[in-house]
Amino acid sequence: MKTLHVLALIPVLCLVVGPVFANSVTPYVLGMAFLLFWVLLSVFITSLCMGLVYVFDSANKGI
Repeated sequence: MKTLHVLALIPVLCLVVGPVFANSVTPYVLGMAFLLFWVLLSVFITSLCMGLVYVFDSANKGI
């Protein structure tokens, strides 16, 4: 598998597998329930990963 495909798979795993382990209300992070914090963190991780895929993808070099 190409490295870019693995990098694009990270956000999917973060959103699908993460809530199974982050499904807890009692620990609060920045005043939010942990699951809400996890989803918000996943949005930032997704943006970062997709930005890196765009930068390193050779198909975007000719534009």
